[in-house]
Amino acid sequence: MKQKFLFIAFISCFIASAIQAQIKVSPTNQYLTTRDGKPFFWLGDTDWEIFHRLTREEAEQVLETRKQQGFNVIQAVALAEFNGVREPNRYGDTPLLNDDPTKLAITPGTNPNNPDQYDYWDNVDFVIKKAAEKGMYIGLLPTWGDKVTPKWGDGPVIFNPENAETYGSILANRYKNQWNIIWILGGDRPAKYKSDREGQMKEYDQVPIWRAMARGIESVMGKDVFITYHPGGGPNSTSQQIHQEDWLDMNSFQSGHGNREAEAWDYVTRDLALTPKKPTLDMEPCYEEHPVNPWDGKWTRQSRGYFTAYDVRARIYRGVFAGACGVTYGHHSIWQFVNPKLYKTINLGDTLVTWQQALKAPAAGQMQFLKNLMLSRPYLTRVADQSLIVSDKGSTYVDVITATRDEQSAYAFIYLPQNKPVTVDVAKITGKTKNIWWYNPSTGKATAEKTIQANDKQTFTPPSEGKDWVLVIDDASKKFKMPGKL
Repeated sequence: MKQKFLFIAFISCFIASAIQAQIKVSPTNQYLTTRDGKPFFWLGDTDWEIFHRLTREEAEQVLETRKQQGFNVIQAVALAEFNGVREPNRYGDTPLLNDDPTKLAITPGTNPNNPDQYDYWDNVDFVIKKAAEKGMYIGLLPTWGDKVTPKWGDGPVIFNPENAETYGSILANRYKNQWNIIWILGGDRPAKYKSDREGQMKEYDQVPIWRAMARGIESVMGKDVFITYHPGGGPNSTSQQIHQEDWLDMNSFQSGHGNREAEAWDYVTRDLALTPKKPTLDMEPCYEEHPVNPWDGKWTRQSRGYFTAYDVRARIYRGVFAGACGVTYGHHSIWQFVNPKLYKTINLGDTLVTWQQALKAPAAGQMQFLKNLMLSRPYLTRVADQSLIVSDKGSTYVDVITATRDEQSAYAFIYLPQNKPVTVDVAKITGKTKNIWWYNPSTGKATAEKTIQANDKQTFTPPSEGKDWVLVIDDASKKFKMPGKL
């Protein structure tokens, strides 16, 4: 009996510790930490259709590659975008009974070799657990937004406040002991909007549905469960509509794929100025190899082209330096898992890239260099500080320079989107002696310049190769490691 009691106590402690493994907001309300207080830099990847369009073996290939590339959040959707309620997954299974979100299509057993046992949710479970084995979180969207809002998309619209709350609690009960779940509501839709889809222009407010879904999750996980929201594209983040919702722990925006001019860094500054303060990040910046604004029928490679690895870096670094708590990368062939033999390719330009090819796209391997750089210096006390730059700071998406430092001014990072000299007030960095580095966002390599003893304005010229650079200035007395080295 005593042994049985000890076993039960051990299991209870294990479950409690698993639940507590979810991320949380830092004491400054600007960044994220693990449950034990360690800095957590959100480096996400949009794998929206991974549950719906991939086999187990393919999903594991994606997860392993992203693990090797340094990603720590895989964003995936339970009820997927493209007819995800009614179109079967790769094993012939759909997620719901009669389109009812309160009735999951579940069968006894979990054997993947037995079609009568292995159901849609067994496959979701597999991906989540495999990600956990690899030390990665699943940013789990209970549903894509088209199942809530009739604005556009396949739908069908199946949610109301009552069944949304029930569905939220069902999923929370299913995954309450899984340490690596981050809850993301929304799904490419604003919580409030106008639409004429039903024949006349109407105003829609879907906040009650999302609030109910969050309430269902909290009813199982508790009020301190971490929940955020993935909004529609453009400058309007969650901060513009649902910032005051007490279940929303982190704002996000989607700077998107419509143009090169999206100034994500300004969106970050706007969000962080609100009260109460909440972390924010770009949850869907320009996808690598996505055609720029392909929706009006006027796209050509010559006139608009594709977003390149450089475009991705230039947007992402500046958003993070402005104070974002991380970022989500995406590739146009990965989010939809391009497979022309099985699925119609969405927004195809003039070149088809399969998801297997896209896994090793240049920017996918470069994102870890940003995460490593940020975590190689004191992180949770970091602030944006444009006053460090005393030369021209730039005025457009092409040339805007962004700077960040820690509150103690022991170091500074300055992102240069163009390979041009920059003049910095080094007096704003502590210490008589400063170590100067050039950090290459394309390679993650740091090049040491000679140390300087100065407390005035100094001009720095990047190495001749490379289009964009990060200037790193350290207080030499702090003896920081090489930038990017953890």
